[in-house]
Amino acid sequence: MKISEWPLEQRPRERLLRAGAGALSDSELLAIFLRVGVAGKSAVSLARDMLDHFGSLHRLLHATSGEFGQLHGLGPAKYAQLQAAVELTRRAVAEEFEREALCSPQAVRDYLRHQFALQAHESFVVLFLDVKNRLINYEEMFRGTLTHTSVYPREVVKAALRRNAAALILAHNHPSGVAEPSEADLRLTSALVQALALVDIRILDHFVVAGTQVHSFAEHGQL
Repeated sequence: MKISEWPLEQRPRERLLRAGAGALSDSELLAIFLRVGVAGKSAVSLARDMLDHFGSLHRLLHATSGEFGQLHGLGPAKYAQLQAAVELTRRAVAEEFEREALCSPQAVRDYLRHQFALQAHESFVVLFLDVKNRLINYEEMFRGTLTHTSVYPREVVKAALRRNAAALILAHNHPSGVAEPSEADLRLTSALVQALALVDIRILDHFVVAGTQVHSFAEHGQL
C-alpha cells in the first residue's frame, strides 16, 4: 500500500509535522528522505530494507556510493542527497561550537566527534587557538590511508606561526574504531610538543577519535 493511502495520522510526514522529528523511527525518517518507494514497496518498506541491509543507521551513512546502489531503487542521486544532508548537519553543529571558546575537554570531544563523523580516511587535524582558547581555524593538515598518516612537525610550526596561534589542539582519527594511541602517535606528539615549544606555542591536548570514542593525551598524562 502506498503511503498516500495510509490513514493521515499514520503517515510519516504528517506525524513529523504534528509531533516533531524525534517521534519518528529511523525507517520513518528515511522514508521522508526517500519520498517514494519502488514497485511493490512503500518508502517506509524500502527504508526498512535499507536498515536491514546495512545493519544500522550508522553503517548506512558510512556506505560508499557503490554499496548504496546495491539496493533496488537507490542510486547516485539519492546517495548524493543523503551525503549532502549529513554534511549540512555536521557543518551546522561545527558552526555552533566555533562561536564558543573550546575551554573544556568535553567541548573539544563534542566538536571533534562531529568533525570526524562518517570520515572513512585517516587524517591529522590541527585546531589553532588564540590566547582565550577561541578557535582561529580548524585545518586538516595531513591525510593518509586507513592505517598511516605522515605528519611533518615543521609544517605544523609554520602553520601555527602564520596564524599567530597561541596554542594548538591536535587530533587524528582511527577509522579502525580503536581510540587507543599507538607508539607512533606518542612519538609524534612528543616531537610536536618539543618543536612548538621552541616558538612558545603550547599544545593543550592531542585527541584520537574513533567513532564515539575519544582519547585525550592530556587526561592520560601522555603530553
